[in-house]
Amino acid sequence: VQLQASGGGLVQAGGSLRLSCAASGRIVSINNMRWYRQAPGKQRELVAAITSGGSTNYADSVKGRFTISRDDAKNTVYLQMNSLKPEDTAVYFCNADGRYWYETLRRRDFNLWGQGTLVTVSS
Repeated sequence: VQLQASGGGLVQAGGSLRLSCAASGRIVSINNMRWYRQAPGKQRELVAAITSGGSTNYADSVKGRFTISRDDAKNTVYLQMNSLKPEDTAVYFCNADGRYWYETLRRRDFNLWGQGTLVTVSS
């Protein structure tokens, strides 16, 4: 199983971007899907999370501006980012946990990270 993130780029303050993260492989189910970010010189922080039931939570700094969603048919999580600010500049990472087919009729848990996608917001 692997996660592939995409959608980062350069945008002016006030603009929007949508990040995507697709999981592929012999997936049985995906439980929680999350977006983290890490700005230069700072620790990685949780930005948004969504459960298999669709419950969401957000960091206070992005509430009202970012929206996390998922498409289980595509094993994909999205992060719609609106009203972007320069302080949103960071590398964004997706994370997911769930179960996959290890062997025929045998399953294992996974907890994986995507490769990161850079979001740069200019002032």
